[in-house]
Amino acid sequence: MNRLRITPSVIPNMFTAMNMFCGFLSLINTASGEYIYACWLIIIAAMFDILDGTMARLTKSSSALGVQLDSLSDLVSFGVAPAFLIYKTHLISYDAVGILISSLLMIAGGFRLARFNVQLVGFNKSFFTGLPIPSSAITISAFIIAFYTKGVGFNPAVVNYIIPLVIVLSYLMVSRVKYDTIPKFSKQELKEKPYLMLIPVILMLLFIFVPLKRILFLIFVLIILFGIFRHVYNLFSNNLTKK
Repeated sequence: MNRLRITPSVIPNMFTAMNMFCGFLSLINTASGEYIYACWLIIIAAMFDILDGTMARLTKSSSALGVQLDSLSDLVSFGVAPAFLIYKTHLISYDAVGILISSLLMIAGGFRLARFNVQLVGFNKSFFTGLPIPSSAITISAFIIAFYTKGVGFNPAVVNYIIPLVIVLSYLMVSRVKYDTIPKFSKQELKEKPYLMLIPVILMLLFIFVPLKRILFLIFVLIILFGIFRHVYNLFSNNLTKK
């Protein structure tokens, strides 16, 4: 009688499944009008997304199947879920235009994941080309947590920034702008990227001067802006070198 064989890949795949399940729960909560819960479920899904990659490396069970499964989960949790969330919280008032704009998060995220899978060589990356889809989803979720009040809606001061935010995030996902992977803060990495030493200082200042519910949003805004500024700086540097 053959026994059920449990391979090491089961462990990271379980975290991937939890990622997808959180994305599904987020959709249910969005449909029920529980938008803040839906946001936190997307953020929890991102934690499971980090854990599945970590466990795959620890168990040495990274595989092409795992990459594909991870991308399918990411499209649900970080593409469909935030697109539906921003549609229900605000863009629904724009009718067909609102549907089109909100869908950009899902469509651009799908292209971003497909490009990542096609270009993947090995399973260790020092940077990503284009804004990672979980970063886009967390930015949308953190924005809603920071500025949306149940029964009231968005703070009027930020309403005009919602559509530009969606368009910029969608563009960055399919752009050539490079974003660093999660820093490991090793000696070698600190030598190669000395700016990482500023992270604890920036976080401390945010916790001192920024309301707690807005900290996560500002952290991801800084990450996004840093990638853009570095990309522009590198373009100018390369052009000057050619001259």
